[in-house]
Formats: sequence, structure tokens, C-alpha cells
Amino acid sequence: MSERLKALADAGVSIWLDDLDRQRIKSGELRQIIERDSVTGVTTNPAIFNNAITSGAAAYESQLSDLAVRGVDRDEAVRSITTRDVRDACDVMHDVYERTNGIDGRVSIEVDPRYARKTPQTIAAARALHWMVDRPNVLIKIPGTVEGLPAIAQALGEGISVNVTLIFSPKAYIGVMDAWLEGLERADAAGIDLGSIHSVASFFVSRVDTEVDKRIDSIGTAEAEAMRGKAGIANARLAYGEFEEVMKSDRWKALAAKGALPQRPLWASTGVKDPKYDDTRYVMDLVTENIVNTMPEKTMQAVADHGELKGDTIRPNIDDARQVFTDIAAVGIDMDDVFRVLEDEGVEKFVVAWVDLLDNLQKALEQRGDTEA
Repeated sequence: MSERLKALADAGVSIWLDDLDRQRIKSGELRQIIERDSVTGVTTNPAIFNNAITSGAAAYESQLSDLAVRGVDRDEAVRSITTRDVRDACDVMHDVYERTNGIDGRVSIEVDPRYARKTPQTIAAARALHWMVDRPNVLIKIPGTVEGLPAIAQALGEGISVNVTLIFSPKAYIGVMDAWLEGLERADAAGIDLGSIHSVASFFVSRVDTEVDKRIDSIGTAEAEAMRGKAGIANARLAYGEFEEVMKSDRWKALAAKGALPQRPLWASTGVKDPKYDDTRYVMDLVTENIVNTMPEKTMQAVADHGELKGDTIRPNIDDARQVFTDIAAVGIDMDDVFRVLEDEGVEKFVVAWVDLLDNLQKALEQRGDTEA
């Protein structure tokens, strides 16, 4: 077992793997990672599934052939394949789910990202995925867009556990937490056990630095250059400050008294994009109790090898994070515009990956259909 990852888990960070493929499940590798690296959850997204299915054809061969024989279309095929992987991963994670009383042992699956700006379709897709996976430890990923907020509240209100994704700004995060609380209030009114509903809020980190650093480079002043690589971590720390404010609210305390669980902040996009930066920074500089960090395997290996635990690196630094934002604004960077661009790009990237996945599945089905014919 990695001592550094264990120490991170002991510090209150739930370590989730940001990757999934069928071969990893079938070979027992996922179970080994759980035991070796203190992993307590798994997240997926369209790009992960696209890579898994296109690069791991042998593991999917039997199901692809069956789908081709049945003549299913590519949309049904992607639902069948991805929900099977997530269902099997949920079974692998079930012991963790039981051991942590349902807090961890979670596996996430995303609604069709083409619905990110369409509320009714997102609600319908969330219900369908929840039904198809049919495991208590599944999380349905719903984007934290304006159009996604009513879907988040509705899903939670029906007792569906949710991973809110594509959150970039503290302001957007406040809206997400409001939707979460509304969902719990609806569930309570419907007589649903609040302790059975789980939620995390996925706050993207490294992408903020990528966009801000690009703007810093275009400004080109020494003052701007001094702010390079500071926005992403400061932004996440400010988001955590907003989370703590909600935890103090009477609205939350009333729900907690009825057994509701906190919507834990989850740090996503934690792989370092700029080789100049330490490859563990989006993990080790964002440590505190009761959070989740979902890591690509490469980042997890870096933490296991040389990650340095420095205690709580969020709470003591929230005031410094506010100063970082003041200084960023002073050099001429509009963070509201940064967040708008990042959300639009985030939705678009997921849509592109999803369409690529559909196109690749279409080719695979056609090839096997020709063979069967």
C-alpha cells in the first residue's frame, strides 16, 4: 500500500480514480488499485469511455457482437456498454460502500453531454441511467450549468444521488449548493430517507490555470507573470470557503438534523497541464477534511511517489486566495469571462468526446454486423 496515499486518506481526503475500463474490471486491477492506493471511488466521463472502448476492443468484443446482431443503434449501444461498466465497477466498490456507510465506494456516470443546456432531457437521462445501472452506490453526473440546476434539484428530490460536474466558479458553486439543498428539501417532503441520498460537487481546477496563464502570457508584464499558476488553487480554496458558509446555515442544519449528508467538494481536473508545475500540486495544495480528489492514474502515481503532505492546505489559505483574485484583477484579467469561457469549452469538449464515442461505436457495430451477415 502506498504510504503517501494512505496518509492523504487519513487526512480526510477521499481518493477517487478518474478512469475506468472493462479490462481493468475483469482482470481484477481495479480491486488491486482499491487495496493498494486507498482508492474509494471512480469517476468517468465521455473521453474516458471513448478511450476505453476504442483501445480495449477485446474486452468489449462479445457485447459489441451481440449489439450488432440485434441491430441496435449507436445511442442504445453506448448506454448498454457504459452502464454495464459502471454497474460492474459499483459491484467492485460495494465493500468500500458498505465499510464507509455509503459515503464512498461511489462510481459516477454522466448524462449525455448534449443535454447540458436542456433541462427536461437531462432529468429524463438521469432517471434512465439511475434505473439502468441499478446500484445504490452509483452517482449520476449532471452539469452545473444554469440549465442543469433544476435537473439537479429534481433528481435529488427523487432520491437519485448526483455528482454535479463542470463547476468552475465560486458563484456557480453557490447556485449548485442551492439546487442541492432544494433537492434535499423536496426529498424530505416526499418522505425519502435523506441519509440514502449522496452528492458531490466537482470543481475543476487545472483548467482554470490553463486559461488564466494563457491570458497572463498575452499581457506579458512582470506583474502579470507573477500571478502565473495561482488562479486554479486559489479558486478552489475560495469555493471551499463558500461550502463552509453553507454548512453553517440554518437551512443546512435543519436538513442535517433529519439525516442529510453534506455535498462534499470534489476536486476534478487535477492532472497538471503545464510541465513547469509540480505534478502533485492540485492534490497536495488542496487538502482538508471531508473532500474528494479524483485523479488520473498518472497523478495518483505521482502522489504515491513524491507527494508531500503539508497538513490542511485549504482553510488557512482562504484569505490569501482572496488576495490572489484581487491581484489577478489588477493585472487586467476578467475572471467572470474566464469562467464563462471555461464552462462553454467544458461542455463542448464533453460533447465532442461523446460524438467521437458514438462515431467509433457506429463503425464497430457496422464492422461486426458485416461479419455476422
